[in-house]
Amino acid sequence: MQRKVEPEWLDELPPTDATAAGSRRDLQRLNALMGHINAFVSVLRQQTQGRSGLSLVELGSGDGTFLLQIARRLPSLRINRAILVDRLPVVSDDTRAAFAQLGWSLEVVVADVFDWLNDERSKSSIMMANLFLHHFAGARLCELLRRIAGRSELFVACEPRRGRLPWLASRCVGLVGCNAVTRHDAVVSVRAGFCDRELSSFWPNAPAGAWQLEERPSGLFSHRFVARRQRA
Repeated sequence: MQRKVEPEWLDELPPTDATAAGSRRDLQRLNALMGHINAFVSVLRQQTQGRSGLSLVELGSGDGTFLLQIARRLPSLRINRAILVDRLPVVSDDTRAAFAQLGWSLEVVVADVFDWLNDERSKSSIMMANLFLHHFAGARLCELLRRIAGRSELFVACEPRRGRLPWLASRCVGLVGCNAVTRHDAVVSVRAGFCDRELSSFWPNAPAGAWQLEERPSGLFSHRFVARRQRA
């Protein structure tokens, strides 16, 4: 299946639109079904063991509930600063309060990701992206990963896996109650997804041994990418 990036309806709807809000709730359900929360928890627990004073950024964070679920599963994660970056202001007061109850210092940034990554203040110990990278093609994806590599020590992403089984599953998300926006976007997402070592091939060139890259299928429908800067 050839990779094809197309517009997704959720990205084009106003943040207050009722169907957009419904689709964001659908995504919470789909993330659980696809095992993305477990995937991030596993990587973050392994890669940050024994470290403290960490900062974490989620790119394309949406309403922030995905990171919130991870934070609840990782009470020992020593995060001094967490930043949610998205171009739409959709993080609720309840979500902000839930982070505060966990003791997380949260900043919500409403900005274009490319613009924000140009700022020196965007440097962070950890960056993560969930169902976000597949929105970008070719040179745009290369540029995004280049900026991420220049601003982080650890980058973790979970994306749709491009293949026949995920494509068939994407056509059945209505069976778990997903609305029309999610039903459309699920199919589009899989066609724009990744397989094999595609994300590694987009990662910027660096001196040998500077980065450790891991890329593989995750569960039945997803694709996981981890880039860790090697310490001297």
